[in-house]
Amino acid sequence: MTAPPLYWIRKDYLRMKTALFTTATLVLLILACAGIVAPGQSFTATPPLTITVMAAASLSESFQELGRQFEAQHPGVRVEFNFAGSHQLAQQLAQGAPADVFASANQDQMDSAVRAVRVAGSSVHIFAHNQLAVIYPSNNPADLVELHDLGRPGLKLVIAAQEVPAGHYSLEMLEKASQDPSFSPLFKEAVLQNVVSYENNVKSVLAKVALGEADAGIVYTSDVNDQVGQIAIPEALNVTAAYPIAAIQDSAHADLAGAFVELVLSSAGQNVLQKYGFIPVTP
Repeated sequence: MTAPPLYWIRKDYLRMKTALFTTATLVLLILACAGIVAPGQSFTATPPLTITVMAAASLSESFQELGRQFEAQHPGVRVEFNFAGSHQLAQQLAQGAPADVFASANQDQMDSAVRAVRVAGSSVHIFAHNQLAVIYPSNNPADLVELHDLGRPGLKLVIAAQEVPAGHYSLEMLEKASQDPSFSPLFKEAVLQNVVSYENNVKSVLAKVALGEADAGIVYTSDVNDQVGQIAIPEALNVTAAYPIAAIQDSAHADLAGAFVELVLSSAGQNVLQKYGFIPVTP
């Protein structure tokens, strides 16, 4: 007598269910033998381990590439960045913000992190240098040609605020120019009268100039891109910025924080920084 169709459907279902159960059991046994899952436990995906790198805004592009390299070298690890003005980052660290690495655009803000006992002074390393450049919108509405033109009445200039490293360096450069015989002693004063906005970080200066909201701005040479034109600052008047980096003392991932610092200081890291316009500290 032939069994009804329903009988065979149920029989196939039971056979399939048994096969799936057996396969799942074998997979768990294999994972247990490999030490990935303990016997009797179910498998759950492990979320990526995250380290936080606080870095000066001018390091955005170069550090993002270094972050990708670091993630490739450390599977299961994700690098999260906090880019801002170095003074803002130092304030966040002083207030207890969690982080693993701090990279500043000047030593003053790194010293603040040392005073806040977030960074050990002995762990600080200079990893790059930078210089300043004058930029203008691609159509150069003010017809700028040389550094002297920044003192021209009516010019709309944007620079970083004084507490921002780029702003501090800009004021230092203008002071040096005012003391140079080829400039007026009142050059710095004339230039500052043209400032229409003081920005919280150098990337904001770049953005406003690129959008044509100002006739000129002062940024790092590493910030210059194809959206703006550039006036080189004479070497004798320019300022060289030193960038320090350190692992955070109370990092929850001290080994990984140290490994990220090592990557930045390595020849591979220095090549990436040079690619983005920074002056490397090692060949």
